[in-house]
Amino acid sequence: MQSFSPPDPTDSRTPRERMLAGDWYRADAELDALASRAAGLAARWAQAVWAGDPTASDLLAELLPHRGEGVAIRPPLALDYGTRITIGPGTFINSGLTALDVAPITIGAHCQIGPQVQLLTPLHPLEPGPRRDGWETAAPVTLGDNVWLGGGVIVCAGVTIGDDTVVGAGSVVTRDLPAGVLAAGNPARVVRELPRGS
Repeated sequence: MQSFSPPDPTDSRTPRERMLAGDWYRADAELDALASRAAGLAARWAQAVWAGDPTASDLLAELLPHRGEGVAIRPPLALDYGTRITIGPGTFINSGLTALDVAPITIGAHCQIGPQVQLLTPLHPLEPGPRRDGWETAAPVTLGDNVWLGGGVIVCAGVTIGDDTVVGAGSVVTRDLPAGVLAAGNPARVVRELPRGS
């Protein structure tokens, strides 16, 4: 968690510019419109998938433009913008992913994302006044290649998970995890190292 520091009153950047820079900001009509666009696209994509409509792939390309080859995603999907999410080739994402991409979310190649996983980049002030006033910032979430997140895993803002790591179902990841380990719990802790390279 970060302590709130009031922005410079002479800062003329828009809230979106402040968000993209990783600074404190308050959502405005522009950000609300971008979030509404993403929510609408996600709903239309899910309906198209469930209906067997061939336009589903075009809708997903518009919603998540930064995807590698062979990425498979099952609906539904909840996100803030979609444009700050990068997914490596061969990754599988099961139903119910929540990916709040106020800051960048990077998912490596050949990952396995279980159902109802949450990747959460937003941060709010600990101080009650600024939190009530709607201030927000964010920190990136990064998953290395071949990461497996079990069902219901929550990955908090600012966390990096190394290549080949497995996180047990229902775990809450509040700190970085190294490559090649099994981690579980709330907060998630390393249980043991995993064999690498095969």
